Amino acid sequence: MTGSVRIISILGSTGSVGRQCLQVVEELGDCFRVAALAAGANLDLLAGQVARFQPQLVAIASQDKVRALRARLRALGVAREPEILWGREGLNAVATQVRTDVVVSATVGIVGLEATYQALAGGKTVALANKEVLVAAGQLVTQAAEVAGAQILPVDSEHNALHQCLRAGRPREVRRLILTGSGGPFLMWPRARLQRVTPRQALQHPNWRMGRRITVDSATLMNKGFEIIEARWLFGLRPESIEVVIHPQSTLHSMVEFVDGSVLAQLAPPDMRLPLQYALTYPDRLPSHNHQLNWAELRKLEFRRPDERKFPCLRLGREALAGGGSWPCVLNAADEVAVEAFLARRIRFPQIPELIERVLQASTPVPLHSIDDVLACDRQARAYAGHVLGRLGKPKGRRR
Repeated sequence: MTGSVRIISILGSTGSVGRQCLQVVEELGDCFRVAALAAGANLDLLAGQVARFQPQLVAIASQDKVRALRARLRALGVAREPEILWGREGLNAVATQVRTDVVVSATVGIVGLEATYQALAGGKTVALANKEVLVAAGQLVTQAAEVAGAQILPVDSEHNALHQCLRAGRPREVRRLILTGSGGPFLMWPRARLQRVTPRQALQHPNWRMGRRITVDSATLMNKGFEIIEARWLFGLRPESIEVVIHPQSTLHSMVEFVDGSVLAQLAPPDMRLPLQYALTYPDRLPSHNHQLNWAELRKLEFRRPDERKFPCLRLGREALAGGGSWPCVLNAADEVAVEAFLARRIRFPQIPELIERVLQASTPVPLHSIDDVLACDRQARAYAGHVLGRLGKPKGRRR
């Protein structure tokens, strides 16, 4: 990247990944220019980002917030107000901004799917941090990228690690991919104790700072089920060639085993800014002075098999991938409804996989031919998940 400036746009700039992405942009100085930002309802944070990075285009969730955003920009002394769009049109405009080199897809949920698809269909490189994109529509998204000659660079630490390791060999030389996971906060809890898990406990990840849904997904191991689906579409391997191991230290982010028995692993501190920097600067590597392993403190690396009886969401992820078609989309929608219900104390922690499995069992996998098909499937699955939720009832016990 010597002597060049890479132009980026961010979908989800006020979320956890979006904020860290902008930290990377600041740390790397003049290597990047921010062309467009899309955010939801956090207008104070978005206004500060606009004042700092001066994008040409901004998108927000709804039209009724445009006036409030403009007022905040005036209060901050922003002289050149960006173009402000909203809703679906706004997201798609940010994703397809003409001068953009890299689109960072960091929205939470299915809302970022269409915009990410449009970015890839338009030939943009996408730094992908949104799990739902490949879980719900992996085949459609990867086909669009292939047709347009666009690149998907994974930002999730596990897939980013695999991407780095795979640079050491050719696809036909790969035997299997090994995704690692911390096991979450309940790794050592007995199964019976999971009945008493509170939302506050589930949101206390031992190693990573993340959004609420992904933190709960880490606690249930659903995030590993999602990552198997993502890895299948990102790297083109058969599902049976993708494995999961529990690694509580979150220091070794994933591994590739080659046909000769060699295993390559990527190690780094558990900090999302590292995979973000890799994706933003690929295929180059730029110096980073803030992220280094402390080898003196790295006393051990533990590995164990996941307990799928205690954490059945991992099994559900594999079953959804095997069913194919609409099932991964149904899985994602049901999980989001279940996690929201748990955080609202409407169901107990073990009822998360119970709700998801009931929704899957009631659904027949069908092909999804377009993004509109995916969005329709998502709506239907959420509606049915809401119906199942009403039948599960509220958990017993005093609210805390």
